[in-house]
Amino acid sequence: MKNTMTTISMSKRVTPLLAALMLTACAAPEFKLPAVDTPFAFKESGAATDEMTAADGTRWKPGRPAEAQPRGEWWLAFNDPALSGLIDAATMANQNLAVAAARVKQARAIAGIAKADRIPQVGVNAGARRSQPSPLELGYPKGAKVNPSTIYQANLTASYEVDLFGRVASGVGAATADAAASEATYRSVLLSLQADVARTYFRLCETDAELVTLAEAVSLREKSVQVNRRRFELGDIGEFDLSRALTELSTSRAETIGLRKQRVTNEHALAVLLGKPASDFAVDVNPLLDGAFLPLIPAGLPSTLLERRPDIVAAQRAMVGANARIGVARAVMFPALNLSAQGGGLSDTFADVFRWSSRSWVLGALMSMPVIDGGRNKANIRRSEAVLEESVGAYRQSVLVAFADVEDNLAGLRILAGQAEQIEGAVTSARRSAVLAQKLYDAGRSSYLDLLDSQRNLSVVERSAVQLRGSRAETTVALIRSLGGGWGGAY
Repeated sequence: MKNTMTTISMSKRVTPLLAALMLTACAAPEFKLPAVDTPFAFKESGAATDEMTAADGTRWKPGRPAEAQPRGEWWLAFNDPALSGLIDAATMANQNLAVAAARVKQARAIAGIAKADRIPQVGVNAGARRSQPSPLELGYPKGAKVNPSTIYQANLTASYEVDLFGRVASGVGAATADAAASEATYRSVLLSLQADVARTYFRLCETDAELVTLAEAVSLREKSVQVNRRRFELGDIGEFDLSRALTELSTSRAETIGLRKQRVTNEHALAVLLGKPASDFAVDVNPLLDGAFLPLIPAGLPSTLLERRPDIVAAQRAMVGANARIGVARAVMFPALNLSAQGGGLSDTFADVFRWSSRSWVLGALMSMPVIDGGRNKANIRRSEAVLEESVGAYRQSVLVAFADVEDNLAGLRILAGQAEQIEGAVTSARRSAVLAQKLYDAGRSSYLDLLDSQRNLSVVERSAVQLRGSRAETTVALIRSLGGGWGGAY
């Protein structure tokens, strides 16, 4: 008797322990965000203030985590209505963005399918069956007459899987994480689209400004050809100076044609981003004449970048989904309990199907689990764990790339600002030199080669200044993109 009581006592202790061990064994491991090396501050950020102001009064505030905050219209900081219109049009019609939006809908639908397993599945069936069995089936003599019979039935069915070991919960968690990752990917595509539109637009404006500079150079070369032709006809100069003037004019015109081709190409690229046929799209000329419109962008702290960039958030959600699928794989190793029920009416006449006397019902419970599977389920667990390891590596890599991306653009803006300061001084000096060279040549105190050299130098320096303005605009957009875009409505 004592042994029996001891056995019962031990059973009471061991049974909950075994149940806990089984639940622990099959549940998904607790998800913890992998540690990444996060610097205290960006090396290239300098002494960034909490709020910065551009030359035109535009204000930009650093973003605040987290990912759930509403996205701001960051392009408004450039104070360019044409740019705002282009980005709005691209958001409405870009096909890559439409593809990403469709993928979000798919992921949400899949999550809905997974959540449906949490509730009982109920259905209705109704029908009729007419049959004529063989006399032998009924035990009648061979050749006995058997009349055909008709059976009518109507049933209500229900089934439900009891989530003993978290298979359903883990599946829902994985599908939900996949949907969140798809939404973050959509935001990443949207941010990339907006940035691509802005950069292509500024590239167009830069080309327009270069064309203005070249048009001035062409006009100057045409006047020079006219003057030199007249002086050649009067015998004041030789044919050499006239030939050089004609050469410079043709060269400048050829450069103009090349720039026009470049503008057309950029215009066509912008049409694709806006989801429009290139043949029906055109952008008005809008030269990038100065850089005062550029907002100053504070980098903020590296730690906030982990919550701001949608590509990093997508990588985080992918890890959550992979972690949950480990729970799904583990749950397959343990018993599954399915409950079922069916009730309705069965009769040989349709009018009697719904009578109480024709009722029929069935209740069932089915417990199933694998016994011999050749190691399939264990291999599936190892595969799920390896997928999680892969997603962790992808997440850490995306963080490293994000930090480097911000540093690159911060360094680019710093270096371009220094170049722009120097080139503006060079433009002023080159213009003065060109004026003096023209006066000396008109007075006969210098050669035409000296005049050409000063004019050519002025054209090169002015185009370099335009190109630097374009590079600063594009790099500013790239920095905004690398920081995760705009946040809230503060500009």
